[in-house]
Amino acid sequence: MADFQYDLVIIGSGPAGEGAAMSAVKQGWSVAVVDERMQVGGNCTHLGTIPSKALRHSVRRMVQFNTMPMFRAVGEPRWFSFPELMQAADEVIRKQVDGRTREYSRNRIRLHVGRATFTDTHEISVKKADHTHETIKGRFFLIATGSSPYHPEDVDFSHPCIFDSDSILKLNRTPRNIIIYGAGVIGCEYASIFAGLETRVELVNTRAGLLSFLDGEISDALSYHLRDLNVNVRNNEEYAKIETRNNGVTMELKSGKRIHAEALLWSNGRSGNTQGMGLETIGLESDSRGQLEVNEHYQTSVSHIYAAGDVVGWPALAGAAYDQGRFAAAHMCGTAREYHVEDVATGIYTIPEISYVGKTEAELTEQQIPYEIGRAYFKNIARAHISGEEVGVLKVLFHQETLEILGVHCFGAEAAEIVHIGQAIMNQEGKANTIEYFIRTTFNYPTMAEAYRIAAINGINRLCRESRKLVV
Repeated sequence: MADFQYDLVIIGSGPAGEGAAMSAVKQGWSVAVVDERMQVGGNCTHLGTIPSKALRHSVRRMVQFNTMPMFRAVGEPRWFSFPELMQAADEVIRKQVDGRTREYSRNRIRLHVGRATFTDTHEISVKKADHTHETIKGRFFLIATGSSPYHPEDVDFSHPCIFDSDSILKLNRTPRNIIIYGAGVIGCEYASIFAGLETRVELVNTRAGLLSFLDGEISDALSYHLRDLNVNVRNNEEYAKIETRNNGVTMELKSGKRIHAEALLWSNGRSGNTQGMGLETIGLESDSRGQLEVNEHYQTSVSHIYAAGDVVGWPALAGAAYDQGRFAAAHMCGTAREYHVEDVATGIYTIPEISYVGKTEAELTEQQIPYEIGRAYFKNIARAHISGEEVGVLKVLFHQETLEILGVHCFGAEAAEIVHIGQAIMNQEGKANTIEYFIRTTFNYPTMAEAYRIAAINGINRLCRESRKLVV
């Protein structure tokens, strides 16, 4: 007989699990969340999004202080070590955990601490820290266990100079130089963080260019500014072997090059956390990356078992995971408000940051869609002059005939905030989605939002006069 029984049992307390729990409990369901940590929040709060973005914010503030003439007039530059900057991130984590814990308690959501393993399709066994077990039954389950850094077998992650994107948060020094292997989102973010600490960075990219899924102009801007921060970007390179010594690491590349550093950050790939969950017992199988296949409702092949967040793959974003969890729960509960997370805005927290939504120029060209471009450079915006954040561009792609907004791409300070204005107009139906909105709308001055007006006027003025629908 089960020790506990609920309508919905969620494995994982990250964004997807939290979204599902809050959605289902509002429908009057009994809900339990199972997590190995005593503190809620999942990897997002403790190892990924929150600590890395809080660290990045602290580094950015330090760089601003050390480069603004007003502060230089009253004192010398101030530098902080990596561990000192992580203290600020620890405080953010504490506040996040406190807030989420209150929400679980207020909504009467039961937390079970331990590792969950399926014993049949409606039951899990939870192994607690004292090695005792609880048996929990559920009408529905949501697997929201997130992901972890991929570890190749020939890399010794127990060595004190080798880190992944989880263990790097425990770095107890500021290395003079570091090799970052893998130039995806995480690799590029940490490259800019360490560059801000004046650490020499060797960024080894296995592809031809940085973040090839970005619009080409934005990718080029990122490459330029990383190099401007003294990041040495090595494209089209793969490691052959890694040698360790007491005070550092040597990486030999397949091209024959050898690079040395005090530390190595491995940021090449992630795997879904599905190992040891007893999935084979219930007829589920993860792919080679540990991810589960789901349908448009986030159901696995076992209809009452759902999955959401990083464990299902794309888009592997915290904001999207939260919505995936919410709408998985909506489908379970049979509520009317349900949709599949598809066209999401992506935020990349490099310095400066990047965000985009919709199509790129390359995609529109391939699809033979006639488009025009409107640009607003931050160096021409009053608010950017005031804040000292003049590096950046807002780029709006729109249809030459209908003026429908097709894509918004931003590079610069607060890009992840700015992009949502364009996203809101893109999501309007029919003629409500038009670049003309930004021309006939009055923006506060000075704001970064007025970049949309500047970009819209710039784009409209690019159209041929005979096809122009609005003369500005």
